[in-house]
Amino acid sequence: MAALNRAAAAAAASGVLHAVDHFVPLRHGRRLFAREWRPPQPAKATPIVLLHDSLGSVELWRGFPAALVQATGRQVVAYDRLGFGRSDVRDGVLPPTFIKEEAEHYLPAVFDHFRLSRAVLFGHSVGGAMAAACASRHPEACAAVVTEGAPAFVEDRTVRGLREAKANFQHAEQLDRLKRYHGEKARWVVDAWTETWLGPVYAAWHVATEAPAVACPFLVLQGDSDEYGSMQQPEAYAKLSRGPSQLVVVRDCGHVPHREQPDAVLAAVTDFLGCHVS
Repeated sequence: MAALNRAAAAAAASGVLHAVDHFVPLRHGRRLFAREWRPPQPAKATPIVLLHDSLGSVELWRGFPAALVQATGRQVVAYDRLGFGRSDVRDGVLPPTFIKEEAEHYLPAVFDHFRLSRAVLFGHSVGGAMAAACASRHPEACAAVVTEGAPAFVEDRTVRGLREAKANFQHAEQLDRLKRYHGEKARWVVDAWTETWLGPVYAAWHVATEAPAVACPFLVLQGDSDEYGSMQQPEAYAKLSRGPSQLVVVRDCGHVPHREQPDAVLAAVTDFLGCHVS
């Protein structure tokens, strides 16, 4: 965490503009909340779009987006998925098609709002599955995909981790901490995560069904002590792309590499994009 704070402070000191908040309009009057970070000089390089995890939000990326701007010199955009953070409420349970829907409907709305024709997609956890799905469906819009701790299928370790998390969120203080980022949507956020991935539909799910064909460069990041998945998970992602693919195991790290080992993540992303994306 200290390293990430130092990187974010360096970004601010170097003249990175303050983050600018946006609301992305959707059909039926609903909106997504988004935030944009730009480097001090006009960025000609392909921008990066961040896709958060199952409990995530723009705010929970913390200092990482600013540090990513500093490290890469690229514009960075993050957004709250519908039902999360400062985005509008999402009614009912998540449908079994929610990963595909993110790639087909919500992420394109973000691209349209920011006038992005092409971007690098950086997805944490389920955000990685969504990034891969988008690259498969919209190859012209995806310059590269970066995933970290992304689920490829549900295994015993996944189930154990989810059951432990579900039990922890029965305690009011745990849910209250999440309310700082999601407000009264916090209980819906927890249930959308645990009930979806512990349910029968996803017991037989595999990311290859969401992303049968990916042609862009693919960087796969995985903590060596990820509590939700074995090394079989990132290995499955590394096989998705027909383009250049690299698997990086982040040492002494669990499920959130960009928070636990930010220097290693920033170095891996910068090196990979420097080689494969203009």
